[in-house]
Amino acid sequence: MRLPSARIFAALACAGVALVMVEGASGRPDETEGSSLVLPRPEPPARHETSLSAEDSKPTFRRPVRAPAGAPNVLLVLLDDVGYGQAGTFGGPVPTPTLDRLAARGLRYTRFHTTALCSPTRAALLSGRNHHDVGAGVITELATGFDGYDAVWPKSAASVAEVLRQNGYGTSAFGKWHNTPTPEVTPLGPFDRWPLGQGFEHFYGFMGGETDQFHPMLYRDLSPITPPATPEAGYHLTTDLADQAIAWLALQHTLTPEKPFFLYFAPGACHAPHQAPRAWIDRFKGQFDQGWDVLREETFARQKKLGVVPADAKLTPRPAEIPAWDSFSPDERRLFARMMEVFAGFLAHTDHEVGRVVDAVERLGVSDDTLVLFIVGDNGASGEGTLRGTLNEIKVLNGVPEDGKAALAVIDELGGPLHHNHYPTGWAWAGDTPFQWMKQVASHFGGTRNPLVVSWPRRIKDRGGVRAQFHHVIDVLPTILDVAGIAAPAVVNGVPQKPFDGVSMAYTFADAGAASRRRTQYFEMFANRALYHDGWIAAARHGVPWDMAPSSRFQDDRWELYHVDRDFSEANDLAAKEPARLRELQDMFWAEAAKHDVLPLDPRKAARLDPRLRKGPLDGRGTVTFYPGVVRVPEAIAPNVKGRAHRITVECEVPGPETEGVLVTCGSRTGGYALLVQSGKLVYVYNYFGEERTTIASREPVPTGKVTLGFEFVPDNPTPGAGGLGRVSIDGRPVGEARIERTVPYLFGLEATLCVGVDMGTPVSPTYSPPFEFTGTIRSVRFDIAEPGSPLPPVGPRKD
Repeated sequence: MRLPSARIFAALACAGVALVMVEGASGRPDETEGSSLVLPRPEPPARHETSLSAEDSKPTFRRPVRAPAGAPNVLLVLLDDVGYGQAGTFGGPVPTPTLDRLAARGLRYTRFHTTALCSPTRAALLSGRNHHDVGAGVITELATGFDGYDAVWPKSAASVAEVLRQNGYGTSAFGKWHNTPTPEVTPLGPFDRWPLGQGFEHFYGFMGGETDQFHPMLYRDLSPITPPATPEAGYHLTTDLADQAIAWLALQHTLTPEKPFFLYFAPGACHAPHQAPRAWIDRFKGQFDQGWDVLREETFARQKKLGVVPADAKLTPRPAEIPAWDSFSPDERRLFARMMEVFAGFLAHTDHEVGRVVDAVERLGVSDDTLVLFIVGDNGASGEGTLRGTLNEIKVLNGVPEDGKAALAVIDELGGPLHHNHYPTGWAWAGDTPFQWMKQVASHFGGTRNPLVVSWPRRIKDRGGVRAQFHHVIDVLPTILDVAGIAAPAVVNGVPQKPFDGVSMAYTFADAGAASRRRTQYFEMFANRALYHDGWIAAARHGVPWDMAPSSRFQDDRWELYHVDRDFSEANDLAAKEPARLRELQDMFWAEAAKHDVLPLDPRKAARLDPRLRKGPLDGRGTVTFYPGVVRVPEAIAPNVKGRAHRITVECEVPGPETEGVLVTCGSRTGGYALLVQSGKLVYVYNYFGEERTTIASREPVPTGKVTLGFEFVPDNPTPGAGGLGRVSIDGRPVGEARIERTVPYLFGLEATLCVGVDMGTPVSPTYSPPFEFTGTIRSVRFDIAEPGSPLPPVGPRKD
């Protein structure tokens, strides 16, 4: 129940909580400035004096909430899938002059940590709470019904944007969000877990885990939009995001200069698909022919020279699960080197675009008063491209292997708009130098340690300094509030707040030798788990990142022990020498796991994508009818046709033989289906991961006038991935059929959506170009779906 404001203040006062109040012009307390423990602040009483006429009255205007005096602007930058040893600022092979520039006038943090995966890190970053505490134990697409994993960000954990907005900041977000439950990413919402529901006044970007950099699935605030240009015209998402952020900064500075800004810039780079302008990719031609084993040694030497790795650190060896570079054929090495060139171009281009945003801040004359936090990766480098890389990363997420031959055939196209490519695991291992493992592996620093650069010229005087305190992404929000002079709110929008799990890092700004104030931190992802405490860490790895069907026997995992205050890279396992200390840290892990909703441990990956495991709003209805205007319905809640007999029936009007366009589609270039009218025929296309496309065209033209167009699929068996017979029909008459040998088992794509009458994504078939809007009139699109293993009912009479 929401308490009246007066009672909240009374309760807080009785508890000994001090409220920050500022004297207004009248000499009475004025809560429009300073910080409040209750948000929104209670409105102060009217102060005007009224009489019978306006001439005899003294008006006053309510003042808007103002940020505390001296509160800085905040630019928070978060890259995606970039490891500790990839950016040049931290010894990596890719020059990052923007990051260099910020580090030269600020600080580099060498013991900063993330959660090892996308959504969890973002939720922890923006909430200041551990990822399981806000339902983000895993990415939103793999959510389950347990509290720590349901992807439902609770209202008791207000975001940094919401707290800053209600304390007088202007707030905006650009790029990747990935913190809304997948079933809620619809044109009808609900919108309370979208960026605008989490305190951001403006959002421009994409909602899912990844997007095509040349054909992104964009949203402006709450509305789906198409990109403003095409790849042929030079479009790339990262550039677009920078353009939008720069425009917002200029508008904010002009219209509300009294407000400090909070700008969250989180491009999709460098998550798969690895895509960048060709000129940036070609800059790195021939620079990775030495392979990942040698690159790792080169990176390690640079890291020691830069001081971001201690002089006594050891380079950890290559795991037996990752093949040596020299074990591959010359053609494979040529392909793999090109894949790394693509990634390097992607990262270099991203650093350049971030630099444009930083330049915009400088042009406005506010750079000295702007706190920049640049987090280089939301987890370690990604090993999800498998040991040989992939032309279509979505295939890997479905647990379907790939041999690399298809990628070699189109090697010169990699990084462009036609493919969803991802480099081999070996490059991710090298990209996390000097640590063990990579993204997903929360047990080891290769998955969780990311570079952090902090710049604030007004406050940080140790320019170019290095900080080695142990910190975590949950510490960013408390740091921002601390330097802004804003108290952690006790109540936000009527909801009592969970305490922050993070601690402020501001104490490190002026004192390189200060003792770390983060003494304990747990880590967990897909049953990979660890517990850090006072310079020691106990770690248990479970499986490898490229295995999408790991064992569930996490009880058999071997625990390791490292004294990381003296062993920077986790190179010396002390488990056998210190069993008592290991047992103490193991016990601490289980206590933290129980406290933060980590349990039950769940190592499943691809299996959690199986639509049969969860009930969407349309499941169990048998028949679902859509109407014109339906776009961007997430695959997760679209009719589940995988492994099931199903029928699609489209009632429409065809004005003439030239009529064409999409009737209904779900998917994209990476996989899916489309039913369309093309060249006068009814056509169904099934896309199996971009490598097999089955096209079924009607033997006769589509007639004009009112017509019923249909498709029916009968699977060989009721399992995901099963083939079967497909048939198209006109007015109930079969007019074409063919076998579809293989179907996608779980997922067409992380941003695959269903659209009626138009295609708002990349095309399922290269025979048409989106949006390919239907030029006739669609009256309805009906899906009839049988339960697994059951036949479809017969077609009933058409109702005009």
